[in-house]
Amino acid sequence: MSATEITVIGNVVKAPTRNRTQNGSVTNFRVAATERRFDSATQDWVDGHSFFIDVECWGELGGNVSHSISKGDPVVVVGNIRTDEWESEQGRRSRPQIKAEAVAPNLARGVADFRRTPRTAPAAPDEPNTAEDEAGGYVSGRDYVGADDAFEEMTEDLSAEPAHV
Repeated sequence: MSATEITVIGNVVKAPTRNRTQNGSVTNFRVAATERRFDSATQDWVDGHSFFIDVECWGELGGNVSHSISKGDPVVVVGNIRTDEWESEQGRRSRPQIKAEAVAPNLARGVADFRRTPRTAPAAPDEPNTAEDEAGGYVSGRDYVGADDAFEEMTEDLSAEPAHV
């Protein structure tokens, strides 16, 4: 059976909370996506209906989300949508939920300062990690490590140029 992938662009309306379970760590938060449309009568943008959805993030993604995302932040969430069902005193209940594959700040609404999470390859019993592995978090066979002259050095200062026109 194939999963139903969805992308939601919205704002965090419930701050991320991190919990440990038998299956690992999970971070949960809630997103609201509100449609916007142009009202020709008022010549202004107006809010339409809102869609609310719960998001769960497992493992490393959950840890990174809990350290990076706060209530009110504009986000982009990509994952698989499913229906969470349970029994309550009122009877059978359900709600849509996204099991996230990726969560990112919405850069159409601001800027972000990305920092890669350091990763180190586990050392073989007779072979210690190299200094490069420890310092840069490189994983042999996965991350590119090339010669110092592999990339051309940038000689022109582009800091004054706008990102787009």
